[in-house]
Amino acid sequence: LIARVLSNSTRKMHTRRGSITDVVITDDAASHGRPRLSAVGPGSGHGTLKVTFFNGFRAKAELLPGRRVMFSGKVTQYGSSLSLTNPDFNLLDEDPDMPGMDPEKLAAMPVPVYPATSKLTSWSIQKVIATLLETLDLDDVPDPLPESVVRREKFLPVAQAYRLIHRPESHADWRQAQDRLRYQEALVLQAALARRRAQLAAEEATARRPVTGGLLAAFDQQLPFTLTAGQAAVGKTLAAELAQDSPMNRLLQGEVGSGKTIVALRAMLQVVDAGGQAALLAPTEVLAAQHFDSIRRTLGALSRDPMLSGDSLLAGLAGDAVQVSLLTGSLPTAARKRALLDAASGAAGIVIGTHALLSENVSFYDLGLIVVDEQHRFGVEQRDVLRSKASKPPHLLVMTATPIPRTVAMTVFGDLETSVLDELPAGRAPITTHVVGLAENPGWADRIWTRSREEIAAGHQVFVVCPRIGTDDDGDFSPGEAEPSAADLEGGSSARELASVTAVVEHLQQEPALAGVPLAPLHGRQDPAVKSAAMADFTANRTKLLVSTTVIEVGVDVHNATLMVILDADRFGISQLHQLRGRVGRGGLAGTCLLVTSLEPGHPSRRRLDAVAATTDGFALSQEDLKLRREGDILGASQSGGRSTLKLLRVLEHEDVIARARTDAQEIVGNDPSLAQHPLLAAAIDEYLNPEKEAFLERG
Repeated sequence: LIARVLSNSTRKMHTRRGSITDVVITDDAASHGRPRLSAVGPGSGHGTLKVTFFNGFRAKAELLPGRRVMFSGKVTQYGSSLSLTNPDFNLLDEDPDMPGMDPEKLAAMPVPVYPATSKLTSWSIQKVIATLLETLDLDDVPDPLPESVVRREKFLPVAQAYRLIHRPESHADWRQAQDRLRYQEALVLQAALARRRAQLAAEEATARRPVTGGLLAAFDQQLPFTLTAGQAAVGKTLAAELAQDSPMNRLLQGEVGSGKTIVALRAMLQVVDAGGQAALLAPTEVLAAQHFDSIRRTLGALSRDPMLSGDSLLAGLAGDAVQVSLLTGSLPTAARKRALLDAASGAAGIVIGTHALLSENVSFYDLGLIVVDEQHRFGVEQRDVLRSKASKPPHLLVMTATPIPRTVAMTVFGDLETSVLDELPAGRAPITTHVVGLAENPGWADRIWTRSREEIAAGHQVFVVCPRIGTDDDGDFSPGEAEPSAADLEGGSSARELASVTAVVEHLQQEPALAGVPLAPLHGRQDPAVKSAAMADFTANRTKLLVSTTVIEVGVDVHNATLMVILDADRFGISQLHQLRGRVGRGGLAGTCLLVTSLEPGHPSRRRLDAVAATTDGFALSQEDLKLRREGDILGASQSGGRSTLKLLRVLEHEDVIARARTDAQEIVGNDPSLAQHPLLAAAIDEYLNPEKEAFLERG
């Protein structure tokens, strides 16, 4: 809003300390009988508007009568009067670029918006930029885009693009400038990715070729089921890439329960057949233990007991059986030493572990394949540590059931080759998801436990998930956790009492509907033996109801569980909710997931719950997640949120731009891998990607 100040007065507040500054403004045309200010509100005939500032010391000093000012804020109406409260403002008659400018033209000019803070406004930044533009010779700014691309896309010259994006006179100016600079950003990034892919392809890895009559063949022969078409196709792709002497770098995306683990196990057996070792990195001890048990159970007679394998070196890397070892932080000292020795000597062909695998004292005889399960729980630095334990660049397979925003972004940008499992194996039942809104239906709180008793009476089991362990903590969220809480996402308060495992267990022990039901807690702070016992009892159907934190988020496989109750579900992200509900419906029995929330229906966090309830399509949910949370730092350690390296690019909005830039980058790098013929593009990559960010690309 551009207007001229008519009056300025300040008065003390009656009910509290401080002052109120009232400024009355008018549009320049009001004196000519055209009170256009009325157009911003329902009233008519009002050529003035009152602007109110609480403790507005700057407004009191600067908004003097006669001054022309640009205001930015929300106009409201009280009775027949329009008002504006605590708006930002910029003095136009003090701006050297604005004096005497026609108000009509000034009002039509776009205003650049910069990433401001409470103490540094966008207009302040704009003034600094204007000063810088006066001192710079933009015609000397190098253009990283090849001339052929500029001609084909009919882009503005780079100097003109920089001028018009900061000082546009029309909407067409900044749109043309933004189109040019957005494509420039996309091409620089895509060229960096293409160059890294070319460098990776040029690295020499150890080829792990299939072996006739080996462990993999024996495993396939004993499988009690037939692989889905998707599993077979992905397996064929992995087998071919593992057989190459350049490292595989692949993302395997599959719905919850789509059989990713079997695909990964077959790849690991191919590597073991070829004389190498495979490491599987899991995010939690519960999941690592589950993988250890399920893989040995699936292998059957092909799994060698480490206590019976003797001390012969390389015992796990050949022959008719493979040793599978587990390495976690809570192992007893003797077991840990044995696992470390087996990994280092080569006795263990497959090593499954948590972050303990990343310790300095962990080494491998010949690490050929790294499988990262639920990769969104790990940062790129952690994967890099594991890769450094191989003598040659190892093959890499990362798996996810629901790509988080950073993964989606990296996939769209083509940094990883991608395989998708979109077909559920036989025996998987559909999962029905409902949002249980207690704000509008408080009576449903009791119905949740009656419904739980009905499932248990039918011979089934129930998961209850809480965001907290006790009343003095924030649950099992690890420091590297990708999912922010709802309070983080909305900037809200966590003052309301959240469900905790300890409190819910106490409540359910007194709940009449669950009288006599065996129930138990499970969370990350329990002693490892207690956790293992709790999980074993639930798996064996001795415990009917398990009250847990997100420690059961991934990998937990209890076929008899049919109901998942997630309390304070608004505290979890889309990816977590999708993962959690995937714990039910795994044994051919239909699953139900209840997303319980106390938030009002219009609250922003309810949108996430509605999205999860509306579909079981993991990729569709990741797209919704990306809309809500942005890409995260595409080239950095940040996995979500606003700290994006991207300036003008948005993954969902500009996929077409990214696709065109990727095609151009592949052609450029394909013809000129070192970019010797494109020095300005190479320089832009070095400028855009400092060594740290470029290293992130290399580490995958």
